[in-house]
Parts: sequence; C-alpha cells; structure tokens
Amino acid sequence: MKPVLDHIPLARPVLGDAEEQAVLEVLRSGQLSLGPRVTAFEEAFAARVGAAYASAVSSGTAALHLALRAIGVGEGEEVVTSPFSFVASANAILYERAKPVFADIDPVTLNIDPAAAQAAIGPRTTALLPVHIFGYPADLPALERLGLPIVEDACEALGAVHGDGQAVGGRGHPAAFGFYANKQMTTGEGGMLTLGSAEHKERVDSERNQGRAPDMGWLDHDRLGFNYRLSDLACALGLAQLERLDGLLADRARVAGRYRGALAPLVERGLALPCEDSGGDVRGWFVFVVQLPRGVDRDATVVALRERGVDSKPYLPAIHLMSFYRERFGHREGEFPVAEDIAARSLALPFFPQMTEGQVARVAEALGEIV
Repeated sequence: MKPVLDHIPLARPVLGDAEEQAVLEVLRSGQLSLGPRVTAFEEAFAARVGAAYASAVSSGTAALHLALRAIGVGEGEEVVTSPFSFVASANAILYERAKPVFADIDPVTLNIDPAAAQAAIGPRTTALLPVHIFGYPADLPALERLGLPIVEDACEALGAVHGDGQAVGGRGHPAAFGFYANKQMTTGEGGMLTLGSAEHKERVDSERNQGRAPDMGWLDHDRLGFNYRLSDLACALGLAQLERLDGLLADRARVAGRYRGALAPLVERGLALPCEDSGGDVRGWFVFVVQLPRGVDRDATVVALRERGVDSKPYLPAIHLMSFYRERFGHREGEFPVAEDIAARSLALPFFPQMTEGQVARVAEALGEIV
C-alpha cells in the first residue's frame, strides 16, 4: 500500500469572505430571526428556480413535511415514493400518519420508475413523492400524467434542469430543497420549499412558525404549527451562497468530469458511474456515487480506501430494508430488486468543489488497487 501525505474527506463546504460579511451584518443588526433576510432569501431563491413562491424552513425534512400537509395528505392515506433515498423522504410521510408505498427505481437514472409508480397506485393513494436522487431530475412529465398531486424531494438537486428547460423546483409542485453542509450550497442546516400556490405559501409560512398568521399577535395561533423557522443568520449565509451558486455548480461539474476520465478504466472491470445527462436533463451535482462491480465487498472497500487516506461511504441503503421499516411494515428482501441491487453496491467517493485533479487521481488509483 502506498503511503499518503494527507487524507481526502468525503465533502467540504465552500465558505468565504462574502459569507462571513453577510453573517456579521446580521449580528450587528440585532435582528437574528424573522427579519428581512428571510424574505430576501426566499425571493432570490424562487427567482433562481423559476418558482412563484418560496418558504425558508429549518431543513429539507421540514420542507417535505410542510409540503405534504399543504397538499392535504392525511392519516390512513398512501403516498407513492422511492425506496432508494435518504430516509427523510419516507419519514415525512409518516409524520402525518400516512403510509409510504414504495415503487422500484430505474436502473440508469436511479429515480423512481414511472411505470412502477403507476402500478403502486391504489384506492388510498393521494400523492406522489418522487426524489431527484443524487441531483438527477426525476421523470416529472411521466409522473404528472398519472394525475395525482406531487411533492418533489429536490433536496439533492439544486441546479438540476428538466429536459424541457424548466429548473427542478419550478414546475409548480411543492419542491423541497436542503442546505446541509454537503449540499450544492449551504446554510449549515436549513431548507427551502418552492411553491406554485399563494394559498400553500400562506399555510406553510404559518405552520413553520407555530401556526401564527402574519396579522396575529405573537401569542395568538389559529392552527397547529411547528418550530420550523430558518434564522436571519442562516438566510444571510444562503443569500451569499446563492450569489456564488453558478460557480459552485460549475466547480462540481468540473470535478465530476475529472472523475469520469480517471475512473473510465474501471468501467471495463464492472464499475458503474453516474448516468450521463440525457434528453435535455441536466444533473445538479451533489455527490459522486459509483456502483461497485458485483462480487466486490463494499464494506471492505470502504475500509481499504480509508487505509489509503480516502474517505467514502455506503450511499444509500434501501429504506424498506431498514430495521424500522421492516418491523413497521413487514418489508423483506426481493420486493424492489433494482433498488436493492443498487443500494448494495453504491459507494460515495470524496466530492467537493475544491477537489484538485491530483486528489481525483489519487481516489481513482486507490479504488483501482482495490477493485
């Protein structure tokens, strides 16, 4: 094993002087929450993706929860979604005592298969919750033809564009974005819900703030609500990041291109790379996830990469095979074979805008030694 001088982390946020200055201005203003930066961030973000409205919230998960409430998903109803996602997309359905009904994924895009989604629709189905996995746009036109309300999990897909030229999050459905530290842009923690309906905007803005309407006193509340607010500090950080988003996205795409070149020889050995953009769809690069060749021990690969100074992570496990979902709903292996196969072989490699060509080459060399 070759010695390494430094280790390569899985992700690293990009923060600079502009972000520092933006946060300092809020601190000096003394208005840290429910201030002008919230509205400014919402308006700038809505304009960025072409949405009519946007509501800043405390996380992408909170955005999903409030979106499901806004479209009326309730107890005993069913929402069709993907089993290959971060667990929050399914958990948010359970928050309203509804049931996530999984449908298998497309083996190329790794997004929910519209035909499988159609087959999963039953008499209690009230909505669809597609996930734009790893930043690649789900087939929204096909899902829209199924005629059900849609909530989009776009938490990994900022910067992604559909084949018709519409940015992900701008089609009029409630669409949830997340700003965790490893995302395309970050507010540390935080999220945004884009919306096409003024009525939905009003409801979400109230429910994120404990059910208080804009014209009510601070101790008066007319509906059930939650503490899902996003602070002015976070929104100031978000505004600064949004101004640099084009550059951040371009840097991520550049690193992805370097990976494609460096890992090309391993494709002949059975390594699968993220799908190329196709049909006008454009990925908003979030992570760089490969599928190891069948027969290669994924957990042993993680250990071997770490020994070579390279961080990696199994990404993502199939939701329906997690212990909670097995016990709650009786899920077992074999229900969604494509998702299960992809989940068992997927590995997230180090990926962040500052990655150098040399670091990418090191990761590829280390993986090549193992594979």
